[in-house]
Amino acid sequence: MNQLEIEKLVQQTADAITKSRQAVVFTGAGISTPSGIPDFRGEKEGLWQRYDPIRVASLTAFLRTPYIFYDWFRPLFLTSWSAAPNPAHHGVAQLENMGIVKSVVTQNIDGLHQKAGSQKVIELHGSALTFTCPSCRSTVPSASVHEKFTSGEKIPLCDRCRTVIKPDVVLFEEPLPMQAWQEAEQESLQADLMLVIGSSLEVYPASTIPQNAVLHGCSLVINNLTSTPLNRHASLCIPLDAAEFIPALVERLG
Repeated sequence: MNQLEIEKLVQQTADAITKSRQAVVFTGAGISTPSGIPDFRGEKEGLWQRYDPIRVASLTAFLRTPYIFYDWFRPLFLTSWSAAPNPAHHGVAQLENMGIVKSVVTQNIDGLHQKAGSQKVIELHGSALTFTCPSCRSTVPSASVHEKFTSGEKIPLCDRCRTVIKPDVVLFEEPLPMQAWQEAEQESLQADLMLVIGSSLEVYPASTIPQNAVLHGCSLVINNLTSTPLNRHASLCIPLDAAEFIPALVERLG
């Protein structure tokens, strides 16, 4: 794609957003891979190409074999802890601060939207940076977990009751958090434009959020490097790296 084509897509997206009254952003792994966060479902480098998700990332794995679970999750937590938002995250936050974007619905668990300054972030799959004790329900600060890991503790225990604590991510065999799901559904009903960034739109049930928006007459713009099942319903498809496209869009709208 040449520079003229890129500029045309940027302008067309800016025009569509300018005409909208309720623009919502929906993000997936592709917005965070430039920050060093691994993609779970990538064809070559995706985590599920290297790990059996049921063995390492299910509720059963956490309960029965926490050492296997944390051998998988510990590096993911440490990567998310140290990762910095990239220009796409900062661009989304700027659009929200400008009053252009009303909310961000994300499939990601890395907390990078919040680090970039986004205020209304709906996390469909929970967060890798918050923890709860399944026994006494204590909330465990992520800084405390980071200290446990860096001091050599392999499986973090609750300081109050010594139970293995659980990250607030949605594991296989678990439902999505009800409040986040209801908020995301409400956003999809109110949106008149949904900007999808870095999502293959193949993960169910999260993928039904943009589907639901389209069914209710919402315009769809998709910024993803590969094609998605909803491309045929989109008014614009932008096959560019989000860290390149979103800053250009912000500059055009600024």
